[in-house]
Amino acid sequence: MIRAGIVGGTGYTGVELLRILALHPDVQVSAVTSRADAGQRVDKIYPSLRGYCDALFSLPETANLLDCDVVFFATPNGTAMTMAGELLDQGIKVIDLSADFRIKEIADWETWYGMTHASPQLVAEAVYGLPELNREAIRQARLIACPGCYPTAVQLGFLPLIEAGLIDSQNLIADVKSGVSGAGRKAELSSLMSEAGESFKAYGVAGHRHLPEIRQGLGLVAGHPVGLTFVPHLTPMIRGIHATLYASLQQDADLQNLFEQRYQDEFFVDVLPAGSHADTRNVRGSNRCQIAIHRPQGGNTVVILSVIDNLVKGASGQAVQAMNLMFGLAERQGLETVALYP
Repeated sequence: MIRAGIVGGTGYTGVELLRILALHPDVQVSAVTSRADAGQRVDKIYPSLRGYCDALFSLPETANLLDCDVVFFATPNGTAMTMAGELLDQGIKVIDLSADFRIKEIADWETWYGMTHASPQLVAEAVYGLPELNREAIRQARLIACPGCYPTAVQLGFLPLIEAGLIDSQNLIADVKSGVSGAGRKAELSSLMSEAGESFKAYGVAGHRHLPEIRQGLGLVAGHPVGLTFVPHLTPMIRGIHATLYASLQQDADLQNLFEQRYQDEFFVDVLPAGSHADTRNVRGSNRCQIAIHRPQGGNTVVILSVIDNLVKGASGQAVQAMNLMFGLAERQGLETVALYP
């Protein structure tokens, strides 16, 4: 039985980890931390977990995590990098859901995240936790940098086209919409229902901190830097990301077949039939990415629709998928949940 710890157990991604791991047959959650709720039962704060989790919240200190085999960091940026080294030194594997280890260029990370990196020596070791791209490296890793939610949807959508060299990789466009849970579980004016409801807006148009992560991932696949315009939007729904991706074709190809072949062995990527329109409600609560391919009017512009649940495939589910690989378990273990409908 794998003993798992969760640092930051009261945020949306932390609670989603608890929901998934509560039914994982090979995992026992042995530590859950929260400064504000230390000493309280987890199922008192989250009654949905009654009968599934009898742990107490503890303070986020290394001493409280030493009995774990793996520790998930479901924390704001800047926390995991201060604790990961001590845990790794104790032989404990680390899966970070924040951005602390995603970007390899330290100076770029510090520019976009506005702080000095506390563990730059670990960044080179960290494996980017997108299983559909880095499966074998994840199996051997002791430190995983889980992809962001926007980067997951965007990279899975563009990946087959870039691998095949079919598109102009200098002029990519990602027009992406997210539900309000992507902003985290905190009191923030822009996330209040009275502010976000009945409205729709773009933000971060001048530059969003997920931009360098997406560019880095796609650039590694392309073998050279890519050009990407990335515009995120906030939509009045709780969960979900819808990425509408645009690229110019440089040669003709059967795009439907290309995507079906690329993802034929990927249980968590579902290529929809030709002519389909991906819908966030069809992945809600699941660890799946659904993708639809379009070529409007048969022209040279390809439009890819990529949808995920930002809290599952975009965060906690993908983290558990990586954990399964790290510990030699079946990759789908604990994650074969059908999406909620309606």
